[in-house]
Amino acid sequence: QIPAGAGGYMQRRFGSSIQMLPSGELRVPDDPIIPFIEGDGTGPDIWAASVRVLDAAVFLAYEGTRKVQWKEVLAGDKAYVQTGEWLPKETLDAFREHYVGLKGPLSSRTDEGVPSLTVAIRQGLDLYAGLRPVRWFQGAPSPVKHPGRVDMVIFRENVEDMYSGVEFSAGSEDAKKLFSFLSQTFPDKASQIRNPEMCGYGIKPISKEGTERIIRAALMFAIENRRSSVTMVHKGNIMHSTEGAFRDWGYSVGRGPEFRDFVVTERESAILDN
Repeated sequence: QIPAGAGGYMQRRFGSSIQMLPSGELRVPDDPIIPFIEGDGTGPDIWAASVRVLDAAVFLAYEGTRKVQWKEVLAGDKAYVQTGEWLPKETLDAFREHYVGLKGPLSSRTDEGVPSLTVAIRQGLDLYAGLRPVRWFQGAPSPVKHPGRVDMVIFRENVEDMYSGVEFSAGSEDAKKLFSFLSQTFPDKASQIRNPEMCGYGIKPISKEGTERIIRAALMFAIENRRSSVTMVHKGNIMHSTEGAFRDWGYSVGRGPEFRDFVVTERESAILDN
């Protein structure tokens, strides 16, 4: 049985911070403080239902010996109404201090010149890996014949490429300056841009360091969880300098000394099979 208080949220003032050990592991106390952003739109309704499930799950898993101390932090509409800021510095500071946090859905008002708050949080905290497990649960409806065969974990790079947020709106002065610079510095490249007067621009930086850490994270996860393969998804056949570099740097990590004892590339596998 679950006591009435185990499934209901209260803003609490006490608790202990999660600590990061030198090894990179987290030390979680019995009463961890976990900040959360309630979110916009359906966020309050989702949070009201979710926190009851989370509290009850912790109570049952640890037989009442552990309890999350929830700490609300602000972002989005609620933050703007109360503080005049869409994403207060205190919110990011709380996530940095406590290491673990939850975020509800946040609206992006691009028509008002407000940048994506989700992207701003990723950038501010350097949340470079979007980890998405994808699997089928018994009893869930599915349009495919064998949904049980779907079992993958997606690692998405979250802060580079188009998520770097370096964009210029069509017709803006900044867009005109960018095109002028391209025309003067790289005329051959600029001539390939169609309708430059009303063209939006986005810069997609992909770095060696950023590639190596996302590929390393995926390989470590695969090894630790006994996964049979890691697949890199890219458009390197078209975008050689960015996506192609991502592919080549990624393979270099897999073939490097850190993972050489665990990794066989697809090409190496084909050679061995013959």
